[in-house]
Amino acid sequence: MKLRLQVHYASRRPAPGIVSIRRWARAALADSRRRETCIGIRIVNERESAALNARYRRKQKSTNVLSFPFESPPGAASTVLGDLVICAPVVNREAKAKNMASAAHWAHMVVHGIMHLRGYDHQSRRDAAIMERKETAVLKGLGFADPYA
Repeated sequence: MKLRLQVHYASRRPAPGIVSIRRWARAALADSRRRETCIGIRIVNERESAALNARYRRKQKSTNVLSFPFESPPGAASTVLGDLVICAPVVNREAKAKNMASAAHWAHMVVHGIMHLRGYDHQSRRDAAIMERKETAVLKGLGFADPYA
């Protein structure tokens, strides 16, 4: 599978490099039937995250990751899967609070976001269990522990 990945850094907070992000994204897409996938990732500060979260989810706070799946018009084929917005300060703060390696939590946020782009969600207990199993398997393959344990 060919991955076209664009990462835009719009935050001064520490964030992983594109090599790591690409590896995590490839792992999250490994079982996809797509021959080519395009994803955009924007790494932001809390102000931008909060503004987007308010606009699209009506929640008045910053959040770790937002997913924006792309839906092509009927009859049009597209390789675009969608975009992720990841808030560096929130992800780094959560990793510290959970006493886990920053890379492990960043990997989880990339994988989690891509699972949303692929159509998985956690709106019901059943759907959450399916999504969490997939995420855990991907992260295990990358050498990271179960983020839900």
